[in-house]
Amino acid sequence: MASSTSAESPSDVADEEFDPNAPLESDSSGRNRKRAALAVAPFLAVGLADVVLLLGWGIEPLWAFAILPPILFCSVLAYIVFSTDFFEDRT
Repeated sequence: MASSTSAESPSDVADEEFDPNAPLESDSSGRNRKRAALAVAPFLAVGLADVVLLLGWGIEPLWAFAILPPILFCSVLAYIVFSTDFFEDRT
């Protein structure tokens, strides 16, 4: 049986789990995956929307998918840079 001093209500636990004003901190391995995903997601979305737009125009599908590898490569490269703080010690 839990004592009344250590018991927390479910709303207290939920408030601790998500704080929109909390800084994005890196995990124990020094990687910040959440910040990296938030930084890369808009660029990846624009690139994929471009592929969909080209396919919607009726252009040969080969041309639409020819730009897909550079979009994915740049997104993965940006994810690695943001998640490992590559530029942190260079400023």
